[in-house]
Amino acid sequence: MTADLKPVLDGLKPLSRLDSPREMIRQFTPNWFAATMGTGILALALPQVPGVGASLHPVGEALWYFNIALFTLFAGLYTARWTMFGHEARRIFGHNTVSMFIGTIPMGLATIINGFLAFGLPRFGAGVIPIAETLWWIDVAMSLACGVAIPYLMFTRHEHSLDGMTAVWLLPVVAAEVAGASGGLLAPHLADAHHQFVVLATSFVLWAYSVPVAFGILAILILRMALHKLPHESMAASSWLALGPIGTGALGMLVLGSDAPAILAANGLGQIGAVAQGIGTIAGLLLWGFGLWWLALATLITIRYWRAGIPFNLGWWGYTFPLGVYTVATFKLGTTLQLGFFGIVGTVLTIALAAMWLLVGAKTVTGGWRGNLFVSPCIAQAN
Repeated sequence: MTADLKPVLDGLKPLSRLDSPREMIRQFTPNWFAATMGTGILALALPQVPGVGASLHPVGEALWYFNIALFTLFAGLYTARWTMFGHEARRIFGHNTVSMFIGTIPMGLATIINGFLAFGLPRFGAGVIPIAETLWWIDVAMSLACGVAIPYLMFTRHEHSLDGMTAVWLLPVVAAEVAGASGGLLAPHLADAHHQFVVLATSFVLWAYSVPVAFGILAILILRMALHKLPHESMAASSWLALGPIGTGALGMLVLGSDAPAILAANGLGQIGAVAQGIGTIAGLLLWGFGLWWLALATLITIRYWRAGIPFNLGWWGYTFPLGVYTVATFKLGTTLQLGFFGIVGTVLTIALAAMWLLVGAKTVTGGWRGNLFVSPCIAQAN
C-alpha cells in the first residue's frame, strides 16, 4: 500500500523530482522568461478585442501584475544562480541552444514596459511614464548587447550545422525590434518633443538592427526545412518563432509610422512625417501578409507534430508570444486602415492565444511544481 501511494504523495510534494530545493536555482535557465513574454502579450491583446475590450481590460491588467511578479521571480532565481553557481551559469555562453534564450529576458521586460502604458497610465497617472522610459532604455541596452554578442559567439565558439538549425536562432536578434515597437508605443506619451524624437529615431534604428538579420535567418530556415525536414519533436514549437519577427516587424512599422507625423513636425521635420507614416502602413500590411503565410504553415506543422504526440517542455511557450504579437499587429492594422476584417481576425487569434496560454500555463505549473522542468542542458552537456 505504501509503495502504491508513494507516486501520488510525491506528486503533491513540491520539487519532488529534484534532489534538493537548491537544484531549482542551480538548474534555472533563461528559457523560463519565455513565459513572461507569452503572459505579457496576452495581457496586451485582451483590451484590444473589438466590442469587448473594455470588459477584458481588468483581466489584462491582472495578467500584467502577474507578469511583473513572474519576471521578478525569474530575475531573482537567475541572479541567485549566477551568485551561487557562477562557474556553471557561465557555461550558457558555450551552449548552442540555451544561449539563444538570453534574448527572452529583454523581450519579457518589453511586455511589462508596454503594460505601464496600457494599464499603469490609466490606473496611476503620468507618474509611470518616467518608470517606463527608464526601463525602456535598460531594455534597449540589453537588446543591443544580446543581438550582437550571441551571434558573435555563434561565429566563434559554438558548433552549428544546417541540419541542426532551428528558429531559436531568431531569439537574440529579435529582441531589438521588440524594443523598437515598444519605443513606438512610448514615444507619444513623453512630454518633451526632443525626447520623443530621440526615442522615435532610436526605435527605427532598433527595427533596422533586427529585422534584416531576422529575415536572413528566415531564408536559411526555409532552406533547412526543405533539405532536412522538420526539427526534432523537442523543438516542435520553434516553427512558430518565425512568426515573431514578422509580426513584431509589422507592428513596429505601424506604430512608428503613426507616431512620425506629429513627432517629426514638432522637431522641424514635418515634410517627411507623412512619408514615414505611409511607409509604415504599407510595410505593416506587407509584413502582415507574409505572416499570414507563416501562420498557415506553422499551423499545419503543429497539427503534424501533435498527431504524433510530443512531450511538453518550456519550448511550448514559443506557441504564445509570436502568435500574440501577430495578433496585436492585426488589431493595429484594423484601426489604421479602418477595416473591420482585421478586428474579426484578431479576435479569432486572441481566442486561440488565450487557449494556448491556458494549456501551456497549466503544464508549466504542473512541471514546475514537480521540478522536472528545472533542467539545465549546459550542466548536462558538461557531465
